[in-house]
Amino acid sequence: MTRLTILGSGTSFGVPQVGCRCTVCTSADPRDRRTRSGALVEAASATLLIDTGPEIRQQLVGAGVERIDGVLFTHEHADHTAGVDDLRIFSVRQRASIPCYGPDTTLHSLRTRYDYIFNDAVLAHAGTSKPNLTLHPLTAGTEVEISGVPLLPLLFRHGYVDVFGYRFGEIAYVTDAKAVPEDLVARLRGVRYLVLNALWWREHPTHLSIGEAVEVARAVGAEQTYLTHLSHETGHAELAGQLPAGVAPAYDGLTLEIP
Repeated sequence: MTRLTILGSGTSFGVPQVGCRCTVCTSADPRDRRTRSGALVEAASATLLIDTGPEIRQQLVGAGVERIDGVLFTHEHADHTAGVDDLRIFSVRQRASIPCYGPDTTLHSLRTRYDYIFNDAVLAHAGTSKPNLTLHPLTAGTEVEISGVPLLPLLFRHGYVDVFGYRFGEIAYVTDAKAVPEDLVARLRGVRYLVLNALWWREHPTHLSIGEAVEVARAVGAEQTYLTHLSHETGHAELAGQLPAGVAPAYDGLTLEIP
């Protein structure tokens, strides 16, 4: 069995946004509380984390995660990486380095921004610790097996940034893409569940809009597509009522399973 859990379904500001009193930000519906984007993939052989956003600690505590066998980064933006130090508890408890994977550009950015983690010359003071992580670049379009989990990294564009989406057999997770060209639609066909970013209804220069995401969902033809990386411009119930059959908003805690 492969299980994918949406840890966070919100955009970079999160929902509710700081200082906002709009209908969605003040909603009592728990599905309208959207932490920054991330996901968890669980298989018989391993548990893999997708991205380490700013709320990663509370997301993992909420999901009851006790072990991480690897981390898949989609790209280097802060709402997907800023919680990387919270991987420290796993390398300490597991007494092993946690392998991290993603586009080479993303790994280079992590190495630069978090020099204290990846620079072996920077030593933790006696009685303290730092995350023990190793970086492993992946090649877009080439299937690999990580801790016994087969996956296919796919390259999308997000403004000036390369973003990896990941396909795990019949489940695919794609976030922060601006477009999904036909060759990538072809690589996604056959999935049962597609998780796809959709910021809001308006056009955006680096993200799919909700309308654009619906068109991608139709082209891929998944049994069910879930929209993630959502802003406060649409509440869960409202958006669910506006989407066509086979497309629905994701929410924090949503779990998808393939037997």
